[in-house]
Amino acid sequence: MPVAKPIYLDHQATTPLHPEVLAAMLPYFIEKPGNPSSNGHLYGWEAAAAVKKARATIAKAINAPLESLIFTSGATEANNLVIKGIAEAYFAQGRHIVTVQTEHAAVLAPCRYLEQHGFSVTYLPVQADGFVDLNQLTEVLREDTLLVSVMAANNEIGVLQPIEKISALCRSRGILCHTDAAQALGKIPLDVQAWGVDFMSLTAHKLYGPKGIGGLYIKPQHPPLNLTPQLHGGGQEENLRSGTLPTPQIVGFAQAVTLAHQSLETESLRLTALREKLWQGLEQLGEVIPNGHPTQSLPGCLSVSFQGLDGAKLQSNLQGKLALSAGSACSSAKPEPSHVLIALGRTVAECRATLRFGLGRSTTSAEIEQTLEILTDTIQAIRR
Repeated sequence: MPVAKPIYLDHQATTPLHPEVLAAMLPYFIEKPGNPSSNGHLYGWEAAAAVKKARATIAKAINAPLESLIFTSGATEANNLVIKGIAEAYFAQGRHIVTVQTEHAAVLAPCRYLEQHGFSVTYLPVQADGFVDLNQLTEVLREDTLLVSVMAANNEIGVLQPIEKISALCRSRGILCHTDAAQALGKIPLDVQAWGVDFMSLTAHKLYGPKGIGGLYIKPQHPPLNLTPQLHGGGQEENLRSGTLPTPQIVGFAQAVTLAHQSLETESLRLTALREKLWQGLEQLGEVIPNGHPTQSLPGCLSVSFQGLDGAKLQSNLQGKLALSAGSACSSAKPEPSHVLIALGRTVAECRATLRFGLGRSTTSAEIEQTLEILTDTIQAIRR
């Protein structure tokens, strides 16, 4: 008899591949296997045409011109390309970067790397609701500030930062602005023109696309923005990211974006309602703290900390019943408490007793009810 799988509530970590995405990808594995850089025969032309069409689809979704998007292996690579690429290209003009304490490791780690090579990095704290204080951001900007990097949607607490205001502030000071939108694409409307950002990092596997493919928007201007490539080779992607383009993944990325935007508004409303239902049920358990802003956050993300609860017992008792995490999947193997929750003012004990619920396309109202039953039984048993 097959063992029942736990309820999947970890959509911020990754999402299952949509069947229509897989169907769009399959021909480019076998029937149309060409290298898009091979311009002397039909197979190469097919692949190149598919890549161009996909690039246009994804660029349109963020209101960007086709030529402003380059493909990467994901948002981690895109973040590294921007942060290290800007630092290396403009180091003669300044060596100061500003970011936020609650950023993803794919932003924080490159910043720490640059600190080892003579750069100064300011890690802004956040307010109790997870938001950046714009007045504080203004105060830390310097004459030698090259770049400000603030994520659009936090991967642990879902908070949606005011990127348009941050970008306007940077623009008024002649400073470049980057946003990691890995969690935001396909969940909230993105508009690089309205936001005014210089760079935006994207990935596919957070919106039911394939793993291993992402992109970077680079604002087109004259003279063009300089980025020092982090991968050298055949000169693909305008010499910014060498390597054979993975046509199946790129096609899948575009299909995932298309499907997400077809139902963006209705799915947002549905997930918001499910999140509210979940929170109302959790609130009844008492001694539970929501992490982040209650409304200005991703529709399907809810992070809560249980006070006075043994976090190790909570996690172990939920194994096999609920598939969720305390925080970022990228840091789950580390014993340290979540840097995001610490920045919010949570104690180490509260960090250990935190659950991040990532609701997604497959999440149903019945699953939320079942989840609340499991949590109620588990938490009451631990408290007894």
